[in-house]
Amino acid sequence: MDPTAVRERRRALILLASAELLAMSPWFSASAAVPALRAEWHLSDSGAAWLTLAVQFGFVAGTLASALANLPDIIRVRTVLAASAIGAAISNASIGWFANGIEAAVGLRFLTGFFLAGVYPPGMKLMATWYRSGRGMAIGVLVGALTLGKASPYLINAVGSADWRTNEMLISLAALLGGLVVLLLVSEGPYAEPLARFDIRQAGAVFSDRGLRLANFGYFGHMWELYAMWAWAPAMIRAGVAQSGGSPFLSELASFLVIGAGAVGCIGAGLLADRIGRTLVTSGAMIISGSCCLVIGLFFDSNPVLLIVLAVVWGVSVVADSAQFSACVTELGDRRYIGTALTLQTCIGFLLTTVSLRLIPVLEAAAGWRYAFMSLAPGPALGVVAMLRLRSLPESARIAQGKR
Repeated sequence: MDPTAVRERRRALILLASAELLAMSPWFSASAAVPALRAEWHLSDSGAAWLTLAVQFGFVAGTLASALANLPDIIRVRTVLAASAIGAAISNASIGWFANGIEAAVGLRFLTGFFLAGVYPPGMKLMATWYRSGRGMAIGVLVGALTLGKASPYLINAVGSADWRTNEMLISLAALLGGLVVLLLVSEGPYAEPLARFDIRQAGAVFSDRGLRLANFGYFGHMWELYAMWAWAPAMIRAGVAQSGGSPFLSELASFLVIGAGAVGCIGAGLLADRIGRTLVTSGAMIISGSCCLVIGLFFDSNPVLLIVLAVVWGVSVVADSAQFSACVTELGDRRYIGTALTLQTCIGFLLTTVSLRLIPVLEAAAGWRYAFMSLAPGPALGVVAMLRLRSLPESARIAQGKR
């Protein structure tokens, strides 16, 4: 590539990753505010769970509607992304403005998730228009950035205002800025396909194509684990630190580090996958994260520093593979409908998360943190089987320019 083209795609990488970081920051904003909401709204454990589940259900509804309508493929993807980020900002800000109880908050959290469906998959498609070689790294940077964005409410909780409503407004302002960055500064890259025509049959391609099907099965196993870990590991850390007499500041900072450390995993895995293959890297990451599922609870009653260190290892590995499943879809699917394929992949994956998210607090109440997270291990185990099967097939030659 000539130097000008290299500079242009590097600029697009930085701007788009920054926009995703900002735009996805509302995801866990209510979860981070749970301690304050327990005091102000007398929030129950069930209510706390619904603040997270509502975003997941909203995201599933948004991605399903978007995939069935081929929205990211028949409308300019940057337009979809920018408008969705602005919609998520307004929905999330409304919680800080108006919500005085769990009922209003859950409805607004659903709406926030619905709009965020137009941020995540379109962002991956937009990044793919700039990168053919190095695509695993580029999408890894994007997913790493949005991982930091999702972790940011815990950091704001630790160092920001004591008023949770003020923090909600700061997070919403960040999401608004992310949408404006895409709208004003980011364009589609040289590998963009012309706008496609509406074709509802494309929604079924994720199951009719053998290579896509296995890549998606790997992703589904990964998703069974990911959001349950992101949502409930901070609760476990808060309980463990409080039990040892530690400060709430340490809990919030540790929660940010545990989730935010995933950005390192995403970028590192992306660089590695472009060199040695996506199926190997995703399988390795799931083996590590699945092992963490099995042992993390055993450290709950030990030194909180040991608990946090292991949780950081889990945080790095649990999301490291995420971008590579999406990169596989961009390489295995019909390039005219990549947006639809990515959106449906995330739709089904996030639907699975609603089950594992609800399962963890039930198991914690029955058996404690020592055993609750063990229930997540079957997801990555099945994901490894799917990705190693994909590696053995001829279709894998199309992944990572032949590196599988």
